[in-house]
Amino acid sequence: MNDKKRTEIAELGEFGLIDELTKGFEPQNKRTLRGVGDDAAVIAAGRDDAIVISTDSLLEGVDFDLTYFPLKHLGYKAVTVGVSDILAMNATPEQIMISLGVSSKLPVEALKDLYEGIEFACKEMEVDLVGGDTSASMTGLVINITTIGRAKRKAISYRSGAQLNDLICITGDLGSAYMGLSLLEREKRVLRDIANPEPKFEGYEYLLQSYLKPRARKDIIEMLAEEGIVPTSMIDISDGLASEVLQICKASKCGARIYLNRIPIAKQTSTLAEEMHTDPVIAALNGGNDYELMFTVPLEMQEKVMRLGVIDVIGHITKESTGAYLVTPDGSDIKLRAQGFKEE
Repeated sequence: MNDKKRTEIAELGEFGLIDELTKGFEPQNKRTLRGVGDDAAVIAAGRDDAIVISTDSLLEGVDFDLTYFPLKHLGYKAVTVGVSDILAMNATPEQIMISLGVSSKLPVEALKDLYEGIEFACKEMEVDLVGGDTSASMTGLVINITTIGRAKRKAISYRSGAQLNDLICITGDLGSAYMGLSLLEREKRVLRDIANPEPKFEGYEYLLQSYLKPRARKDIIEMLAEEGIVPTSMIDISDGLASEVLQICKASKCGARIYLNRIPIAKQTSTLAEEMHTDPVIAALNGGNDYELMFTVPLEMQEKVMRLGVIDVIGHITKESTGAYLVTPDGSDIKLRAQGFKEE
């Protein structure tokens, strides 16, 4: 009889699972500067330079629904997903590899649409498609993205570098991608049995673009470089603000205070959230898919960062013992929680 304990994935959550699976791995090669635990791995390339590598997977039925996701947009988004991880290390993306698991339900023409989107994104983000693989899939379309970038070692921003009193900064706005997905799912449900469906998207075009065709924030990395700003830590917002704040806190062994009224939320996000009887702050905290950047800088850089005009300061780093909290306008503290695989 097998008495071995069975642990459900939901008990650990996404990041707990990663920790459990990789806790025994230590670098065996001196050129491996950073392995598991950041947005990308960092490999030494000469005395001063480093190669930065990331990998991501997108699964049909989990990460996208082809009922409403145009394949050209999906190709574009796949590149964004990969490039964003490299940018989150304060590095420059240069090459990308795409591997596919292809279902027989897709014709060649559909795959050409997918690659047209990939090509457009590669040109826009100035990265080269340099290879990949294609195999059959019995469970729908699977896209795997491997992205390679480069940076000076001293310029790389890890999740583990946040310091006490550092400012927590955000690019763009949050929650719009989640609300775009919510809108698509709502219209899919409403129009399921209608012969000639006409979805109602008017007034919410920004939300749809945020979800279907997000842009990687290469412009921010270039701005920071021009101003000589090297963030003490950085991460991209793919799993929601709460999750990313907690990842920085865990890696940097610190706490954080995020101020609710400083979280940038677009007007369309708030309007649709009200229409759908949901809270736009929850969308920002747990929605994910925004692919904006969150980073920390020393307090004395506040004026320099604010002059860029495209960055919001939403909080600051505290001692580890204080934990990570959302501070409401009335001064109440709400403990931040990450969703991951858990539905809480």
